Amino acid sequence: MAQHVAQPTATTPELPATLPLKAIAPWAVFFGILMLVLLYFVGAEQGATAVVSGENVHEWVHDARHLLGFPCH
Repeated sequence: MAQHVAQPTATTPELPATLPLKAIAPWAVFFGILMLVLLYFVGAEQGATAVVSGENVHEWVHDARHLLGFPCH
């Protein structure tokens, strides 16, 4: 009786899948603009350049201002 032993074969390692830059760029721009808008509302809204009148936005983001180190009062 002959036993068959599998011999290791030389295979190339699998490469990770790549994403083209054209697929990532629109999402990166979208989230970058979204983050800038959020940073504006947390850091500058209800200041000298207020877009929304009243104190509502200031009260909604008050704790975030303190957490991020923005002076508010």
